[in-house]
Amino acid sequence: MRIKKIFLIPLILLLVLGFSSCNNNDDNDDYLNFKTPGKYQAGGVQMIKLKEGYKVWTKRFGNSPMKVLLLHGGPAFTHEYMECFESFFPKANIEFYEYDQLGSYYSDQPDNDSLWVLERFVEEVEQVRKALGLNKDNFFLLGNSWGGILAMEYAAKYQQNLKGLIICNMTSSFDKYVVYNTKLRNQLRPSLLDSLKYYEDKKDFQNPVYLDMVFKEYYNRHILRMTEWPEPVMRSFKHANQHVYEFMQGPSEFVPGGNLKGWTITSRLKNIYVPTLAVGAKYDTMNPEDMKEISELVQNGRYLYCPNGSHMAMWDDQEVFMTGVIKFIKDVDRGNL
Repeated sequence: MRIKKIFLIPLILLLVLGFSSCNNNDDNDDYLNFKTPGKYQAGGVQMIKLKEGYKVWTKRFGNSPMKVLLLHGGPAFTHEYMECFESFFPKANIEFYEYDQLGSYYSDQPDNDSLWVLERFVEEVEQVRKALGLNKDNFFLLGNSWGGILAMEYAAKYQQNLKGLIICNMTSSFDKYVVYNTKLRNQLRPSLLDSLKYYEDKKDFQNPVYLDMVFKEYYNRHILRMTEWPEPVMRSFKHANQHVYEFMQGPSEFVPGGNLKGWTITSRLKNIYVPTLAVGAKYDTMNPEDMKEISELVQNGRYLYCPNGSHMAMWDDQEVFMTGVIKFIKDVDRGNL
């Protein structure tokens, strides 16, 4: 009986000590810095309520003085094709936010065409910025494709809230995009051009045959040059809001004509003073020289060229793209730009 008591006392002491260590007020509480607003934590997801009453989806990764908000393309595609940033930014100690704009899959998708205008999207980004607590001391804005249009327009109005601006694979003028896109189309074989025109004349843009030709013959050359497209990219295409895309961009990559037609910011770029990185790629649907021009027209610009990339250079020229973008963010943060 005495032997059992001898072993029992140390066991009780270990349990007490273990319990007290779990309640030690001196524990490191840094994990609390990862919390997002709300009564509970949802893996960084925060639904932000806009002034119109709708909600948009955001997700936070990391905890750093350097914070990046990603603006996806489309219009009305999703954050999903930008999930590749998850493999790079956290390792570089960059906090970032994925975000589905209003009308996109993970956010509200109201049936109201008056909402799909550039000016309202700019105000939406400003509301998201405020909700996430981003400011001129930490806020980098990165936009790809349509997201690049949105980022440039945001900077033109609200650059006082920015620390840095990153424009990926987007020209400063819709007309420039149309001209270059037409040039690339005319490089396709004549028989394919005839087939495309057949369906376009009938306005049969959603015909599976037409879509298959566009995907295989054009997208694989200029949107994403990979034999097998990554699952996040395919998921983003699957979740695209076709109605909003057509309303703003037009019925097809080859037939632009939505309410973005005629858009330009070229003459206003000289007013953007925040450090700006423009990213272009050799095989892009946008002329890489136009992105270089953006870097020269803004007051404090840098150009990143992706020699093996296309419209989604963050995938098909990933090392060059990510290395250049991360270097820009860190240079700006250190005051080297």
